[in-house]
Amino acid sequence: MSGQRRRGFLRDNALSLAFLLLLLGSLLGQAFSGVAEYNEEARTAGLQEVSLWRYVTSSRFAVDTAENWQSEYLQFTVFIFLTIWLVQRGSSESKKPGDEGRESDKKQLVGRYARDDSPAWARAGGWRTAVYSHSLLITMTSIFVLAWLAQALAGRVAHNEERMRELLEPLSLGQYLASPDFWGRTFQNWQSEMLAIASMAVFSIYLRQRGSPESKPVGLPHDETSSDE
Repeated sequence: MSGQRRRGFLRDNALSLAFLLLLLGSLLGQAFSGVAEYNEEARTAGLQEVSLWRYVTSSRFAVDTAENWQSEYLQFTVFIFLTIWLVQRGSSESKKPGDEGRESDKKQLVGRYARDDSPAWARAGGWRTAVYSHSLLITMTSIFVLAWLAQALAGRVAHNEERMRELLEPLSLGQYLASPDFWGRTFQNWQSEMLAIASMAVFSIYLRQRGSPESKPVGLPHDETSSDE
């Protein structure tokens, strides 16, 4: 039975486990390539090389990681919010035209319309249902803000290390937040995330991937937003 339960767990959670493994592999790749690049620059400048552990606990590794994480969670935050109110006809990433808005309690299965197997806070009513109704956006926004803060703090340290090598005065946090380095790192990630969202919304109108929930059925007309009739 334990083997069956283990196989059942792996099958039921295969998507999240696969992405966690890909995340781990990507972090390892970033760490090994990053320390190699760092040590190459250190040798050129006549500075001391660092170990892998010292590199992955450095501000340089932290800011590179945080700036990517904050932009990814910004993408999810913006996408979740805008798809409440905005539609793209024919896109599998959109609600149907006419379905804009927060939708009724009946459609959302909350309060007196909740089912017996609905989450407890969906059935509770009051502030608990209100909070739970926005819990995904709240969580994504919180992670984005925390990752952006981590980018700011780690980025300031990394930037000041470079300034010290050039015998320049370090910047305060406020000065760094107003610096081109901080906003350059920020906007170069934001623009790529917005491009990815827009591309997915438009491509899913005309292109298909059989078997993927991110695609409409292969034979569905381009201008049909959803098959949920």
